[in-house]
Amino acid sequence: MAPKQIYGMIAKFNTPHDILHAAESTRKNGYVDFDCHTPFPVHGLDDAMGLKRSIVGFIVGVGCIVGASVGLTLQWWSSTIAYPIVISGKPLFSWQAFMIITFVLMVLGGAFSALLGMFHLNKLPTFHHPLFNSESFKKATDDTFFISIEFKDPKFDLEDTKNFLLSIGGENIEVIEE
Repeated sequence: MAPKQIYGMIAKFNTPHDILHAAESTRKNGYVDFDCHTPFPVHGLDDAMGLKRSIVGFIVGVGCIVGASVGLTLQWWSSTIAYPIVISGKPLFSWQAFMIITFVLMVLGGAFSALLGMFHLNKLPTFHHPLFNSESFKKATDDTFFISIEFKDPKFDLEDTKNFLLSIGGENIEVIEE
């Protein structure tokens, strides 16, 4: 049987204040490949971890523009080229009548791009994650806060990382294997 590889190390924290302080300390200590796992959103945790603004808004904006453009172009083509019918003396391309469908397709394009962008950025679907091997990590969705530091972090060392997690108040420190 092949030896298991180390994924990283996790430490348990008890309160939102503790995880916020631990995230700031972890970033200031030079760790870059770490993540915080909380049962509910903690205000300020993104800033404490040094995360940048998400690009999902730009992805949704492009999806909205594409959806609206497709909707308006389809209606223009069908009313002026494919089936040119003059109704009540109106011009063939009366854009005011086409705004409802254009708006609906803009919203639909934004929704689909948000869904696909979220799947891509979150690397979904992920059917199994090494953190699920930990029995104590099951409480991350209930009432416990965790920080995980990955083995691929340039500063990761088993003893140094364990001592660091102890120094910032981590409990039940556990090495996670893949």
